[in-house]
Amino acid sequence: MKIAVRILTAVVVAAASLMTVAAPAEAAVWSSTDRWGTWTSNGYTLYNNVWGSGYGPQTIWANSASNWGVWANHPNTGGIKSYPNATKYIGKKVSALGTTTSSFNVTVPTSGVAFTTAYDIWSSDHAHEIMLWMNKYGAVGPLGTLQTTTSVGGHTWAIHRGSNGSNQVYSFVRTINTSSGTVDIRAIAQWIRAQGWFGDVTIGDVQLGYEITSSAGGKDFVTNSFSVTG
Repeated sequence: MKIAVRILTAVVVAAASLMTVAAPAEAAVWSSTDRWGTWTSNGYTLYNNVWGSGYGPQTIWANSASNWGVWANHPNTGGIKSYPNATKYIGKKVSALGTTTSSFNVTVPTSGVAFTTAYDIWSSDHAHEIMLWMNKYGAVGPLGTLQTTTSVGGHTWAIHRGSNGSNQVYSFVRTINTSSGTVDIRAIAQWIRAQGWFGDVTIGDVQLGYEITSSAGGKDFVTNSFSVTG
C-alpha cells in the first residue's frame, strides 16, 4: 500500500507540474495580424500599419493604449516595412499650444534589426511631418540634409530637413539612443516655426511607434508606457 501511495503521489505531482508549464500566458486585451489593424481606447488609436513592400508577418497587441507592443518578422532587405504606432490627436495651432509633452518607455531589440523608435508628429493638413528619433539600430537614416545640431524640447538632436515628395519632413535624431524620456512637443514646434520652416500650423496627430526596416527571425518591440498631455 505504501508503494502504491508513493506512486500515486508522484503521478499527481507530475501532473500538476505539467499543468503549470502548459498554462497559457495572460491574453492581451486586443491583438491583430491584419496589415491595417486598428484599435481605439481612451482617446488613443493603435495601428499595425504594415505599409511598405516586401514585408513579413507582424502582430500588434495591447493591454492598454499606453502598454502595447509588436512582434515583427520582416526580411533583411532595404526599405521601411511598417510603422506600428499609437496616436493621439491634438488639434491646436502652434501659437495656441499649452503644455504639450509626451513620455515613453520602451524595450527594443538592439541587434539583428534595422529600425528607429520614433515620434511622428503631423500638421493637421499632413503638409509637415516632424520625426523625433529616440533610438535607432542597424542601417537606417533620416531623410534630407543635416541642418544643425542643437538642444530643444529636452534632448540634443542632429536635425535634418527634406521632402518625401508629399510633405516636408523635419527629422530630429537624438545624438545618443534612449529607451525612455519626456519630450516637449510645444518647444519643438515653436523652434521649427522660428526657423521659418512652417507657419502657425495646426498640430494634428502625435504618434509614437517603431519604423521597422528589418527584423528577420521575429523580434519583439514593447511599449511599456506612453502618454501625451496637451
